[in-house]
Amino acid sequence: MQIWRSLDEVPGDLGRTVVVIGNFDGVHLGHRRVLARAHEIAGELGGTEGALPVVAVTFDPHPMAVLRPEHAPTTLTTVDMRADLLGEAGADGVLAVPFDRSVAAWSPEEFVQRVVVDALHARAVVVGANFRFGSRAAGDVATLAEAGRAHDFTAEGIPLDGGPMVWSSTYVRTCLAAGDVAGAAEALGRPYAVRGEVVRGDQRGRELGYPTANVPTTGLLAAPADGVYAGWLRRLDTGETYPAAISVGTNPTFDGVRERRVESYVLDRTDLDLYGVEVEVSFVDRLRGMTAFESVEALVAQMEDDVRRARELLVP
Repeated sequence: MQIWRSLDEVPGDLGRTVVVIGNFDGVHLGHRRVLARAHEIAGELGGTEGALPVVAVTFDPHPMAVLRPEHAPTTLTTVDMRADLLGEAGADGVLAVPFDRSVAAWSPEEFVQRVVVDALHARAVVVGANFRFGSRAAGDVATLAEAGRAHDFTAEGIPLDGGPMVWSSTYVRTCLAAGDVAGAAEALGRPYAVRGEVVRGDQRGRELGYPTANVPTTGLLAAPADGVYAGWLRRLDTGETYPAAISVGTNPTFDGVRERRVESYVLDRTDLDLYGVEVEVSFVDRLRGMTAFESVEALVAQMEDDVRRARELLVP
């Protein structure tokens, strides 16, 4: 799977493609349904010569971060995570269009010409039924279909789906804000995950017998509500995956900690040296909310129970 970070990086000899377009933040089940339909069309159009390549077009940063930064949502994925997930969902290539005010000013016709026609040579375009594009969101599926008649591509909008609410990045963020990581996983088709480099913390966990891999959160990426979770820690350098009890928050039992962190204790392991390692932490279920304990002894007793419950959930 290839990722192109500008229109200029797309090879001129790419040939005809099937294109999907969207923010694709989180790459939830609704996004995967769009990709699945694109693959069906790519196979039909390719015929005996093989399926046409499927290219996903996304934007970096999120358009709201440029147009209305005060209302921009926290994102569920970095552009690199998004590209990885789109590749796993079947995209053969990802075009991450650098979004700025000049791109925002493109008319729907200019967007189609520059991206869909000139860069990607689309034979078909598949989007969500509510897709809007171009300056002031003036373009929609009907606009794409009309442009397709002039430029030799078809356009199809996939109806929204899901339950109990429509699958959307907003719904996933709502679940995470409530600590409902199981609900988020249902919409995503996989546990929600964050990535980052393990940094040296205050090492209180090690002193208490539960050393943790600490990944700072940022204000730009979503993280589950403060609390304790069962989940998995995966090393991105080796692929090794470990069951973990995960704390999200500022560790309120101790004074002075203000930075919000994702702290993962790998079950029954005190020998791992993960400093400087890029890891992915995924959340399976919520164990409890965040609590300030009256004593270290009470905290340790609760941690023992957290680890026991995490083990019951994760280890056969």
